[in-house]
Amino acid sequence: MPQKPTALISVFYKDRLDELAEALVKKGYDLLSTGGTRKYLEDLGHTVVAVEDLTGYPSILGGRVKTLHPKVFGGILGRRDWESDRRQMEEYALPSIDVVVVDLYPFEETLQAGGSHSEIIEKIDIGGISLIRAAAKNYQDTWIIPSRDFYGKAIELLESSELSEEVRKEFAGAAFQISSAYDNLIQNYLTGQHKMLSLGESQVLRYGENPHQQGIFHGKLEDVFTQLHGKALSYNNLLDADAAVSLMAEFKNDITVAVMKHNNACGIASRPSALEAWTDALAGDPVSAFGGVIIANTQVDVATAKAMHEIFFEIVIAPSYSEDALSILKQKKNRIILILNDFAAPKMQYRSLLNGVLAQERDHHTDALEDLKYSTKLKPNAAEIEDLLFASKICKHTKSNTIILAKNKQLLAGGTGQTSRVDALTQSIVKAKAFNFDLQGAVMASDAFFPFPDCVEIAHREGINTVIQPGGSIKDQLSIDYCDANNMSMVFTGVRHFKH
Repeated sequence: MPQKPTALISVFYKDRLDELAEALVKKGYDLLSTGGTRKYLEDLGHTVVAVEDLTGYPSILGGRVKTLHPKVFGGILGRRDWESDRRQMEEYALPSIDVVVVDLYPFEETLQAGGSHSEIIEKIDIGGISLIRAAAKNYQDTWIIPSRDFYGKAIELLESSELSEEVRKEFAGAAFQISSAYDNLIQNYLTGQHKMLSLGESQVLRYGENPHQQGIFHGKLEDVFTQLHGKALSYNNLLDADAAVSLMAEFKNDITVAVMKHNNACGIASRPSALEAWTDALAGDPVSAFGGVIIANTQVDVATAKAMHEIFFEIVIAPSYSEDALSILKQKKNRIILILNDFAAPKMQYRSLLNGVLAQERDHHTDALEDLKYSTKLKPNAAEIEDLLFASKICKHTKSNTIILAKNKQLLAGGTGQTSRVDALTQSIVKAKAFNFDLQGAVMASDAFFPFPDCVEIAHREGINTVIQPGGSIKDQLSIDYCDANNMSMVFTGVRHFKH
């Protein structure tokens, strides 16, 4: 009979199970297991009590029934602070099972690999999902570790801290999310609705967009980032990091640094060196940069790190860092330092809404010189074209409706998420002036066409004389006529870049 405390382990994949088992044993847990998991643990040299020795029943029906027994589920669900439960646990010799480690049968992987119907059905986990639900329900007394994606955090907790009820509740919430997603995949398959959105591996987050919301990331973050320092990435950190990575993917040739805030760039500049790019990116909006996310497409050297270190920011992302730069940046304990790996972004994007999911292809089009249609009598010069294309890249990654003002490959200001294009332009002008930018000679980019000439009129009054926009309005000619009458140049791209 297993002795207290006891950890029941029943997993399909064995990745990092050796580390987790070692941490459990060091913490004083007896191990209880079945089948291949028990053999794996015994081969590692651990003493393991077989579930069949506890229950008196062998694994039956070809392995379909192993853990489904009152002595297992009673040991998990027994409420330690209920006298009646304790009496019954003693009466029926139910062990107290304090930790449950589960990694479900790979239903989704089998489906995606093109398994036969019978193979897919056999990968519907019954015992594992029941263990997850039981342990999560009784999280006050039982700690559920619901997949291999949680082993790392579990090991940290076993090695470094007491296991509080709040932590067990956090794991329980993640467990039910895994259970729900797993059941949904099976439902979609059996009802023929399996237009599969692969959720991949799971990582529980501290919370969602706000502290009262739960959050979880599905995917392999280690494929995207190598984290060198700092606390775990939060839900909002991930949103900003995604926006930063998507924006910086547009800038491949020039050394560029950007500062992101709430998924929009509040500063970005391309310059001959990282320090110059950082200095001019920060100048775009030093107020909003507080608490933001910094991304560079070049190595962060010591001079740039010193300058960055002067302000508070959450995350820095770069392809590499010099040793001295890292020493400086690591002086803030919680500062997240990431290396951006060479990874392939998914071709599709998804958003849940109403009672379903929207899917679309990513916006892979980057406005380039060959896209430009010169619609006005006056054509922009080479320097202006460079700025127009610079501004259009930022515009593509800014929330609609948006207007971007730029000059000399520096973001002066952006109007983001406005209900009218005039409001977006007004916001960007006010913001640029607040940071003492001279708009004479700046360029303007719009993510969609101008239905009226009002935006080019306002821009012209501020000294902006060249514009890039998709075109396509039935009233395009009104804007063209205004530009021609006022010695302005305007180019059409033919591609709209809404970002809602």
